Amino acid sequence: MNKQVVAGLAVAVVIAAGGYAVFRGKAGADAASGGAAAASAPVPTAGASGPPVSVSTVAVQQRDVDVILEATGTVAALNSVDVRPQVASVITRVHIKEGQFVRAGELLFTLDARNDEVNVTKARAQLAKDQAALADAERQLARSKDLFAQNFISQGAVDTNQTLVESARAVVAADRAAIESAQVGLSYTRIVAPTAGRAGAINVYAGSTVQPGGNALVTITQLDPIAVAFSLPQRNLGAALATLRAGGGAVTALLPESGKTVVGKLQFVDNAVDAASGTVRVKAEFANKDERLWPGAFVTVRLAVQTLPGASVIPQAAIIQSPRGPIVYVVNVESKAVARPVVLVYASGEDAAVTGVKPGERVVVDGRQNLRPGSAVIERGPADGGGRGRRGGAGPPASGAGAVLPAASGAGAVLPASASGAATGRATAA
Repeated sequence: MNKQVVAGLAVAVVIAAGGYAVFRGKAGADAASGGAAAASAPVPTAGASGPPVSVSTVAVQQRDVDVILEATGTVAALNSVDVRPQVASVITRVHIKEGQFVRAGELLFTLDARNDEVNVTKARAQLAKDQAALADAERQLARSKDLFAQNFISQGAVDTNQTLVESARAVVAADRAAIESAQVGLSYTRIVAPTAGRAGAINVYAGSTVQPGGNALVTITQLDPIAVAFSLPQRNLGAALATLRAGGGAVTALLPESGKTVVGKLQFVDNAVDAASGTVRVKAEFANKDERLWPGAFVTVRLAVQTLPGASVIPQAAIIQSPRGPIVYVVNVESKAVARPVVLVYASGEDAAVTGVKPGERVVVDGRQNLRPGSAVIERGPADGGGRGRRGGAGPPASGAGAVLPAASGAGAVLPASASGAATGRATAA
């Protein structure tokens, strides 16, 4: 009896072991088939896995771009003269008013001229006296020549009279020079404008004593035309010289008070670079009939030194600084973002001339920070707040079309809907 019980228990153990082995083999096969299906499923890219990104785009424009150098300039008069007397005297009359526009040669001040007028009168009287002596010497010479022809006097007497005439002529010439000298002294009593311009503050009045080395009586400043002086970095010296040789490029001065601009012409480039600052001094000339530019004022100067013909222009806001250099996102025909490396040729204001994109291509301006290469995009119009516009790319997967497993459930592998349910059932059973 005991032997039969023991034999029955042994048979039961063998059956149980066989069933367990079969169950384990089937479970392992199922797990292997499920893992193979998961491994064979496609892995989405990072850009294609998310929903479309709402962006705004701008078309690449093709146009000629002027290369502009910008600097801060100082308005300076082409001519500015401090008027001073050349002799010590007393002001008898002031003929102008402060701030008056004067012409070249216009009378400004009159000095006391009585002493100089007397000197001119004396010089003229001396000239008249010496001219009379010359006339008498010439008559004596003429008579001596007649007497010599009749052999009444010797040749020596004729030569003596000839010497007297020549001496008298020299004295007359000296008298004329003395008159001119006296007239020069007299002209110093009339102070006239050396150049046309605007009179500044008048520092003397009638009755004031003035000296040649004293303060200026008035300053005459030319306002039209007028100059603006500014400095350019040494690296732009070649471009500035080329512009000057070509006849002088257009120079625009921006008035800070009114925001208006005036256009002039480059006129001068200094012959040396300032070693302390590494800049070169240049000057432009402007017409100033309406007196917008005033000496000593500061203005913003823009000098066009080069033109880039047919450049591709995009907003600077579209450029992204990546570890590999500047890039932009271009929306392709499939409405997906494509990263495109660009080279910045020139930037001014909100625009930039670049290479690497073609005219007509659409670059992303707003929303570029949310993009990855291959991201689907929705372009919105420049006026709407986003979301409207044409749809770019497919939306998120529809319900039942597929499920994305969490990273812990198979590293994000996508399974078909039928396999998803089966795998879930098997995992539960396991």
